[in-house]
Amino acid sequence: MTTTWVALLRAVNVGGRTVKMERLRELFADVGLVDVRSYIQSGNVFFTDPAGLDRAELGRRIEAHLAEALGWPVPVLLRTVEELAAVVEADPFRGVEVTPDVRLLVAFLTEPPPADLELPARTKRGDVEVIAVTDAEAFAVGRIIDGRPVGKLEPVLGKGWPGQVTARFFHTTVKILAAARKG
Repeated sequence: MTTTWVALLRAVNVGGRTVKMERLRELFADVGLVDVRSYIQSGNVFFTDPAGLDRAELGRRIEAHLAEALGWPVPVLLRTVEELAAVVEADPFRGVEVTPDVRLLVAFLTEPPPADLELPARTKRGDVEVIAVTDAEAFAVGRIIDGRPVGKLEPVLGKGWPGQVTARFFHTTVKILAAARKG
């Protein structure tokens, strides 16, 4: 059985680092990946790898090619469709009231969260509250406070945490999974 991968990219189409999805799909194909598709403009790419590389090597190759082609580093967080389905099925947000000022976030991590992270964990400002974690994700409730957008999750993980994070709204994660399954 062929694995369908979901690449969740960080630093694409934010902060002036713009790349059209057609170009992004071409860059993935350049690495030898097939059945390449994308979902919305925030760097979600689906593909299969006929070479059958392991996750670490596959991620390194994609990151190196994107950095060379685009001129900036693009962290690539890979999940299988099954792993993404487990994230959606876990849904630790049950019971969280969504209001216009509340955002439900899934933070995809390259490294496990700190073992001593006590939940719930909040930023000093209180705009991000991590309510659950796995070895590869953190589930956070973001709050817009005084009209200021939700901040970053990294401060909750601590200065010594060595990983990278890319976040998606939970409802977007559900849509990414549905799109990935359509392949």
